[in-house]
Amino acid sequence: MSRKAARDREGGGGGGQGKLLSATLAGGNPKGGAMIMKSVSIFLASGRRASAQSRDPAGRGPNGSNSHSSALPRATVDPQSRERTGASRTGTSSSSAISRDNRKILARMDELNGKLNPKMLEMYKRRTHFSKVEVEALCKIYRKLVANASLNSKALAASNPGVIAKAGSSMDGIDRSVFRELLHSTFDIVTEETLMERIFCAWEKGYEGLPIRLEGWLMGLSTFLKGSQAEKTAFCFRVYDLNSDGFITKDEMFALLRNCLIKQPQDEDPDEGVKDLVEIALRKLDMDKDGKISFQDYQEAIAEEPLLLEAFGQCLPSDRATMSFLSTLQAQEDSN
Repeated sequence: MSRKAARDREGGGGGGQGKLLSATLAGGNPKGGAMIMKSVSIFLASGRRASAQSRDPAGRGPNGSNSHSSALPRATVDPQSRERTGASRTGTSSSSAISRDNRKILARMDELNGKLNPKMLEMYKRRTHFSKVEVEALCKIYRKLVANASLNSKALAASNPGVIAKAGSSMDGIDRSVFRELLHSTFDIVTEETLMERIFCAWEKGYEGLPIRLEGWLMGLSTFLKGSQAEKTAFCFRVYDLNSDGFITKDEMFALLRNCLIKQPQDEDPDEGVKDLVEIALRKLDMDKDGKISFQDYQEAIAEEPLLLEAFGQCLPSDRATMSFLSTLQAQEDSN
């Protein structure tokens, strides 16, 4: 089936599989240097100004005057007014809201740029199977991939006047084209288009089909490279559940197996062979015999026979690719 086909295509050529990762960690950019978008720079600058203001607990301006008092209505500065306390609380609440909004803005910009403050770094270390150094290295890769996507988008727009590059769109995360190239060149995943799309959609739970953000990048790679059998089982099931309804049906199995099998010219009706495979898969995986595979069915079947994990097509990296990727991250940790 497709896993065998992928392994057959792997033979030899082990030297090229870490090229993208190595070039990234070494600071190289195979498609051009990183570009900082003007809108992002303006956004960062405004964020810093707001941050500087929020750090002044008295809310004072540069000349020492109280910046809040000039903005308050007269009733709030009248010492006889009963509204003074309420207005003061409103001003404090407004300042707190601005501060919270500013922190969210800065956190979002850090996420887009692949930068983590110490607290976030510690959080991702706890939530993934990576060390702090590995998390930092993966953030660096993320920044490079997003920057390359931005460059490619601009180059496409320049060479094709009819194509309009959406400003800032590549800054939302890792898009499909970059992700698919990563799967091919770095993780040795050679599969057909439907399954490739499903891997992208299943990568980050709750954000199906959207560009992969920093958090999703780190959490997904944790499962992809170091995940337990339970984590990998859940990921593969999400990939194979094409309509995300909680079941792998006969129609979904047929679509997955039909696309990954090579048709021979002498086959009169190749779909008949696919139907036979679907029936075999049901006998192996449909534990409660209701004609479809639930997640519980899938879990129980994989626990009994781990080789069935990728029964409907390769959606995890080869052992060789995993070792190569992790050894590169380990080299980064040893050098620090």
